[in-house]
Amino acid sequence: MLQSQNIKLFDSGMEKTDVNAPTASASDMTKSFSDFLKNALDGVSAQEKDVHTMTDQYLLGNVDISQVMVASQQAELGLQLTSQVRNKVIEAYQEIMRMQI
Repeated sequence: MLQSQNIKLFDSGMEKTDVNAPTASASDMTKSFSDFLKNALDGVSAQEKDVHTMTDQYLLGNVDISQVMVASQQAELGLQLTSQVRNKVIEAYQEIMRMQI
């Protein structure tokens, strides 16, 4: 039932672009980056919900403990990755703010 769910954590949905194609504007790039972050956070949230669902199914006896542990570890790794990305973004922002004009 819940065994075959695969969730991509950071699937940007961005396609390969032609080298000779015109470059995107700053607003287009901001939009695609915000979409990328939103998709990534939605993936982490979905993994967390999956763990809660699997835990409930385990308590009912419908799912094996190994499946619950695998889903739990995947969600934990996703949360750790998200935390590290957040730290890097904050670090980059602080570095930009320290730049002198």
